Amino acid sequence: MRLLSPPPLRAAALAAALPLALATGCGTADTGGTAAPASATTPAAEEPTEVGANKPRLAVTYDGGLLVVDATTLEVLADESLDGFNRLNPAGDGRHFLVSTQGGFRLLDGGAWAEPHGDHSHYYTADPELTDVVFDAEKPGHVVAHAGRTVLFDDGTGEVTAFDSAHIADEDVELRQFSTPEAHHGVAVELEDGTMLVSDGTEEARSGVRILDADGEEIAARDDCPAVHGETVAADEAIVIGCQDGAVLYTGGELTKIQSPDAYGRIGNQFGTDTSPIVLGDYERSAEDRSSTVALIDTTTAELRLVDLPAPYWYRSFARGENGEALVLTYDGSLQVIDPATGTITSSIPVTGAWEESDDWQDPHPNVVVVDGMAYVTDPATQQIHAVDIEGGEVWKSADLGVTPNELAGVSGDVEEHAAHEHEDGEHEGDEHEDDEHTESTE
Repeated sequence: MRLLSPPPLRAAALAAALPLALATGCGTADTGGTAAPASATTPAAEEPTEVGANKPRLAVTYDGGLLVVDATTLEVLADESLDGFNRLNPAGDGRHFLVSTQGGFRLLDGGAWAEPHGDHSHYYTADPELTDVVFDAEKPGHVVAHAGRTVLFDDGTGEVTAFDSAHIADEDVELRQFSTPEAHHGVAVELEDGTMLVSDGTEEARSGVRILDADGEEIAARDDCPAVHGETVAADEAIVIGCQDGAVLYTGGELTKIQSPDAYGRIGNQFGTDTSPIVLGDYERSAEDRSSTVALIDTTTAELRLVDLPAPYWYRSFARGENGEALVLTYDGSLQVIDPATGTITSSIPVTGAWEESDDWQDPHPNVVVVDGMAYVTDPATQQIHAVDIEGGEVWKSADLGVTPNELAGVSGDVEEHAAHEHEDGEHEGDEHEDDEHTESTE
C-alpha cells in the first residue's frame, strides 16, 4: 500500500507566550512507493470521459465496504470492500472523499471532476476507486475542508495536518503540521488567511479553544467550553464550536462564549454555510436526552434561538439547503425544513418510515446530506436511498442499494469554491468521531 506518510516533524521554538507549545513542521508527502497517486485532474485507471455537466457523487458505507453512487441516477457505480467501522468525509476538492479507517485517512476517488478553462469548466468522469493513498493517523478523527484547505485531526496523537484541497492526490502535496500538547478527541479548521482554530484538551476532558495565526502564534483563547466538540464555518468566516453548555464563536479576531439557557444545554454538532450567518446545531438538555429541540446561532449577534420540532432526531439528521434552509430528519420520517432567520418550520417532507435512534451510535441510522441543492436520505430499514426535492417538498427519486447503509457523504463533481486556493507566500512554515456519539457519556 502506498502511504502518504507525514515526514518527521521539525521541532520549532515558538514564542514563550504560546501556551500550546506546538511542534510545527512543513514538508511534502511521501507515497513510499514508485508509483504516484492520481493527480487531482488525471484518473489512474482509465482515460477520462468528457461530459456536459458536473456529475455529483455519493459515498455510502456498509458493514464490510462502501459504495459510490451517481447522485443524479442513484445508480451504484462502485462497490469496494473495506473492513471495520469506517467514517466518510468530503475531501474538499469536489471529487474525492476521505475515509477514516484503520491506519489513517484513506482517499476515495468519486470519479467525477471539473477542470476550469477561462470563463467555463470542462467536466469529466472515470471509474470511482478506493485508492491506496493514506494519510497516516493512529486514530483518524475529524476532517474539515474550508477555503481550499483540508485539515485532519488525529485523536490518537493530537497531530493536525493541513494541505491545499486541490492537491490532495498529488505525490508531493505540501503539509502544514503541528501537534497539540496532549492527544484528545479534537478538531481544527483553517481560515483563508492561515488562521487556525484548534481544540485543546486531554483524553479525560476537553474545554479549550485556541486561535493561532499563520505563524503558529496564539492570538486568542478560551477555557470555558466544557466537552468542546465539532465545528462549522458560517458567512464571513465566522466559526462556531460546540460546548456542553452552549458554544464558542470566533469572529472579528475574538472568541465569544454563547451560553445555553439551560445549565446542561449541549451543542455538539454544528452545520453552517458560507452564505448564511445562522448556524444550525443540535441541542440536548440532559445526557440521556432524545432531543426534539435544535439551536440556531446568529453569528452576527452571538444570540442563540431554540426551535422545537415535532419529533426527536439524531446527530446525523442535519444538513443545510442550497438557500441556507436548516434541515432536520426527525423520528417520524419527515425532513423538517426550517427558515433559519425566523426559526419557523416552513415544510415537513415525508421521506422514510418512522425510526428511532438505538443505544449504539455505530448502528445504521438514517443520514442526510445535501449535494447540488438536492437532499439525500439513507434508510437502513429498507436499504434505500432517497433524493428529496427541498423546494418542491417531495421525494424525487428512490433506489435500492442492496446493502444496509450506514454513513453518507457527497461531492459535487465540480470545482469547489477556493479549491485552488494558495497562500500568498505559497507555503506554510512550520458523529463525535465520536461526533457520532449521542452524548458525552458514550465517549
